[in-house]
Amino acid sequence: MSVGEWVSGQVFKLVHRHNLVYNTCWEDPRLDRVALDIGPDDTILVITSAGCNALDYALLGPRHIYAVDMNPRQNALLELKMAGIRHLDFDTFFQIFGQGRCRGIKQIYEQHLRRDLSTFARRYWDRHIHRFFGKKRSFYFRGTAGTFARVMNTYINKVARVRPWVDRILEAKTLEEQREIYEKYLKEQVWTPLLRFLLSRDAMLSLVGVPRAQRKQIEMYYQGGVAKYVQDCVEAVFAKLPISDNYFWRVYITGSYTRECCPEYLKEENFYKLKEGLVDRITTHTNTVEGFLVENEVAISKYVLLDHMDWLAGRFFPLLEAEWQAIFDRARPGARAIWRSGGLRTDFVDRVRVHINGRTVSLGEQLTYHRELAEQLHARCRVHTYGSFYIADLNT
Repeated sequence: MSVGEWVSGQVFKLVHRHNLVYNTCWEDPRLDRVALDIGPDDTILVITSAGCNALDYALLGPRHIYAVDMNPRQNALLELKMAGIRHLDFDTFFQIFGQGRCRGIKQIYEQHLRRDLSTFARRYWDRHIHRFFGKKRSFYFRGTAGTFARVMNTYINKVARVRPWVDRILEAKTLEEQREIYEKYLKEQVWTPLLRFLLSRDAMLSLVGVPRAQRKQIEMYYQGGVAKYVQDCVEAVFAKLPISDNYFWRVYITGSYTRECCPEYLKEENFYKLKEGLVDRITTHTNTVEGFLVENEVAISKYVLLDHMDWLAGRFFPLLEAEWQAIFDRARPGARAIWRSGGLRTDFVDRVRVHINGRTVSLGEQLTYHRELAEQLHARCRVHTYGSFYIADLNT
C-alpha cells in the first residue's frame, strides 16, 4: 500500500466511523421498483443509508424489510423517521424531514419520538436532535454529505456567483429551458479549475462516501478522471433529464424538499399508508451484510446492495467473497440482487468464488444478469452519479 492510499484510507475511516454520513439516500428508488418488482411475499435486505428507500419499498407492501448498516447513526436516522411516522401528524413530520428544520424540535422529540428508539439511537439523538433540526441551518446541510453540500453551495454563491441561475434552472418547465440556462449561464461559470481540483481530492470525496478504491475505478476507465466524470454527470442532470421531480439534487442545492418534489415517504398520502402499518414491516440492524445474514436465519428474496462492493473489491476481496457466500446461503429460490458501482464496468463480482451444493464456483456462473433492463433504467437515473447499475438473479 502506498503512503497516499494509507492516508486516504485513514481519512475515510475517520469520516465514516464517527459521523452520520448520509442524510438522504443517493440512489433512485424509481429504478429499484422496476428492477426488483417487489410483491407481498418478498423479504428485502437493504443497506440502510438514510432510510428513505427502505420506506419507499415499504409502500409496495412486502412481507418484511431488513435495513442493515455498519454505521449505527444511519440506523438511528431511520429509527427517528419511523418514530415520526408512528407518532406525528404529517405537517410536523414534513417540517422535520421535508424542510430539514422544526421549531420546538427538542420538545417534540422528548414527548413523541424518544420512547420509540433503540438505546444507541436515543443516546445519539439526545445529543444531536436540536443541533441537527432546530437551528437555522437545514438538516440537509448536516452530516458529512451535508457538509459537502454546504461547501458546494458556498462555491455557487461566493465563488461562481450563479445562485440566481441555479434557482432559475430548478424552476424550469421544459428540458429546452433547462439546457439553455445551463449552457449560457452555468457551464463555463461553474466548472473552474478550482472546482476540478476540489473534486479530485480524496478528503472531499470522502465526505460523500466515495473511497479511494471507487475513485480509482472511475479514473481507470473515464477519460479526464473524476472531475470530468462529475462534470458530465451534472451536465446530464441539468441539461438532459427533467429537473422538476429531481428531489436528490434539489435538497442539496436548497436545503429542503417541496411537497411536490420529495421522496415518496414525504408525500401526504404515502405518509398515512406507512402510518397505517406498513412502517412496522421495517426493522433496523447494525451489522455488516455478512454478519446479519450469518447471525439471522432469514430467507431473503431481494437484496439491495448499493455501491458498497466497490469498497471491498481491492484489499478486502476475501470479505466480499464471505459476503456473497452468506447472500447465497440465505437466498430464497428466485432471489434477485441489485447494486451500483462508481466504475463504468466491473468484473470483480464475477470473480468472486462461492460454495454451492458441494462445489466451488465463480459468481459469474451463478448470476443471470438483466443487462438491457439495467442499462435502460440507468440512463433514466435522476441521481446520475454512478458509473453502472446491475440487476441479477441468483441461480440457487
